[in-house]
Amino acid sequence: MLDAAAAAAVTATADRPPVERRRRLSQAALAVANQKVGRAYSPIVIAGAVRLADFLLLSFVGIALYFGYVVRLSGFHWEYIAAIFGMTALAVVCFQAADIYEVQVFRGQLRQMTRMVSAWAFVFLLFIGASFFAKLGGEVSRLWLSAFFFIGLAALIVERLFLRAMVRGWARDGRLDRRTIIVGSDQNGEKLVEALKSQDDSDIDVLGVFDDRNDNRALETCAGSPKLGKVDDIVEFARRTRVDLVLFALPISAETRILEMLKKLWVLPVDIRLSAHTNKLRFRPRSYSYLGKVPTLDVFEAPITDWDMVMKSLFDHVVGAIILLFALPVMALVALAIKLDSPGPVLFRQKRFGFNNERIDVFKFRSLYHHQADPTASKVVTKDDPRVTRVGRFIRKTSLDELPQLFNVVFKSNLSLVGPRPHAVQGKLQSRLFDEAVDGYFARHRVKPGITGWAQINGWRGEIDNEEKIQKRVEFDLYYIENWSVLFDLYILLKTPLALMTKSENAY
Repeated sequence: MLDAAAAAAVTATADRPPVERRRRLSQAALAVANQKVGRAYSPIVIAGAVRLADFLLLSFVGIALYFGYVVRLSGFHWEYIAAIFGMTALAVVCFQAADIYEVQVFRGQLRQMTRMVSAWAFVFLLFIGASFFAKLGGEVSRLWLSAFFFIGLAALIVERLFLRAMVRGWARDGRLDRRTIIVGSDQNGEKLVEALKSQDDSDIDVLGVFDDRNDNRALETCAGSPKLGKVDDIVEFARRTRVDLVLFALPISAETRILEMLKKLWVLPVDIRLSAHTNKLRFRPRSYSYLGKVPTLDVFEAPITDWDMVMKSLFDHVVGAIILLFALPVMALVALAIKLDSPGPVLFRQKRFGFNNERIDVFKFRSLYHHQADPTASKVVTKDDPRVTRVGRFIRKTSLDELPQLFNVVFKSNLSLVGPRPHAVQGKLQSRLFDEAVDGYFARHRVKPGITGWAQINGWRGEIDNEEKIQKRVEFDLYYIENWSVLFDLYILLKTPLALMTKSENAY
């Protein structure tokens, strides 16, 4: 492990801010960016979790009442269990039909309660009617059925009151808002902001507007929302604070301007839409997505969101914990070999680019001599590099030096098992930073980086000494982002050991 003195030295070096180009934001933009904002919660995931909670809660009430009363009198019958599950499933369907699985409805009280009572009563009327026509009415305990209705309803009401308090708390913290910036600070932008702000129960939080123009067409405020800067400032702004949606107020006829702006903004992990509220050309309603009543055209969508994000997180933590458990003996042997081979700590931390360009500390086994440590990776490790120890040469070739990153996955959650490999913040191709060498380089940071990835199992790992190598990495990383699935992650993970053995010619 890191000894105290070495850890302090490495941390001090690693925490120095990297030398890179960062745009200077306006005071208005900085004021907004510096506001404390929590991580966003997905309304789709919340609604799905409430559906599951309703099903489990009602099933528990029905089964508990059945075992507590009916079984003691007449014995156990599977038909009751099937009926309970059928009624609870039907209740969830009826609640969905009554539109009470919306986050905006969760915030209220009277509307969701009346709809819920009506839907729950309909389920029981349907069950009673079906029992009557099937001539099963005498076999169903009336006391159990009545208790199931009233206690189930009471449990739902208590659950909804608790949910209402939680949702309102999340809303106050801004976790349910879609933090939105508008591109276009003119009359079109003003009309768009007014339309968004005039809607009741809207989850759109307009942070401000951006516009490149400095003439009288560009307004300093649009319907009370300030102009925060130019379009070039949006990327830096979105890396300092949470932005969920970029909405263009420009007309479709401004095609050239829009395309130029999109070339700069598509690298961000946000939804990008084109407002259609002022366009005279109208498409079929199904062509639009709507922000309340404001029609928009989708341009780019943030990758891996909602339930996909939940599935990927579960995959990372469950599979990552299993791999870590099996890897611990190997890691212990590697740590012992490093300690015996050269003086210094076993682990070191390195600053790398994480999701949306945030700086993260990545753990690795030390493969260089301690006095020649390079936490910012300002100098690329090359073939026969004298800084690499004997053990370091082996663990770099086999990628065993990456195993401590499992701690990043399981405990710190700033890495995934599979994703674009996180490059060092000072990673360079000759004298140029990687983002200078490849257009759209930062688009690979629209998802969380990974220990292994699609580029790595296809041989694009190790030293980067020409443009093709970094371009191919970016190309494969972008393919992975656009085609992600849990099965794709599993395939890459299973292929990784073979790739490490057969495609390691660039790893020194």
